Amino acid sequence: MTMRFLITGTAGFIGFHLARRLLADGHVVTGVDGMTPYYDVALKQARHAILARTNAFHARVLMLEDAAALQRAAEEAEPDVIVHLAAQAGVRYSLENPRAYLDANLVGGFNVLETVRTLAPKHFLFASTSSVYGANASMPFRETDRTDHPLTLYAATKKAAEDMGHSYAHLWKIPTTAFRFFTVYGPWGRPDMALFKFVRATLEGQPIEVYGHGQMKRDFTYVDDLVEGIVRLVDCAPVEGAPLGGMDSLSPAAPYRVVNIAGGAPTGLMEFIDEIERALGRPVQRRMLDMQKGDVPATWADSSLLEALTGYRPATPTSVGVGAFVEWYRERYGA
Repeated sequence: MTMRFLITGTAGFIGFHLARRLLADGHVVTGVDGMTPYYDVALKQARHAILARTNAFHARVLMLEDAAALQRAAEEAEPDVIVHLAAQAGVRYSLENPRAYLDANLVGGFNVLETVRTLAPKHFLFASTSSVYGANASMPFRETDRTDHPLTLYAATKKAAEDMGHSYAHLWKIPTTAFRFFTVYGPWGRPDMALFKFVRATLEGQPIEVYGHGQMKRDFTYVDDLVEGIVRLVDCAPVEGAPLGGMDSLSPAAPYRVVNIAGGAPTGLMEFIDEIERALGRPVQRRMLDMQKGDVPATWADSSLLEALTGYRPATPTSVGVGAFVEWYRERYGA
């Protein structure tokens, strides 16, 4: 059955991939994006140009902070489902420009919630992050773990977004799912992401900066796996009072649930760099550095809830995902 989606952040890395998948599945997508210059706007425009190849995609360029413009775009879209992905991303950038996170993630997020309240879609889904687990030392991270100690303002704004989303789900009884991402990578990724920077530096003959002296581990999630998880969750709208069991993060006071999307198999940073070497066919020069502020030594998701809800667990190996990114990078940049 064809559905109408409103997606924020469709010129971004994940929003682009999700919109492309939904369009391929025969749905209608209205994409909202502010085209901010946090990184190369040409890359964002290129993503939107691909989506615009089908008449089922409708682009709206606006800032989420402009509540009136957002409301108009949403009313025109008449969405069955709203997926909120737009945000100021990046843990490290939050140390340089913290106000951008307040404006985009809190003010913009609030405006999205107000739009959700007035339109009352069948399901509202929005992006959170593994960063909300903060100083939690118990692994793998479970959705039912406490997330009271964020280590960066980015994480704090995402945790606040979860809390605001819960309050709106409670007050207005709108089925809401927050999904926590874990180190997403793949073609069309952001230039500030490690994989992009590592590949670019190596092809330019420059050393890469390896923080934490390479001892970090991440639950790398290939972007197509992430999108598959989101698409499957669309049909799993939370129902208040109907938990799956002890693993379920379903709220006792709202049709609201948090779900990790990751494979649950952390990979060492040095192993990830080895895959880059294999994909590029050349050695990667490494410059070892101390851990940066706000970084955590490891991320590791418990994906049991995602699997229980959807029957799916991300499983693309980094060898495949890194290879796909390198192929895309070479084609786009002629490297």
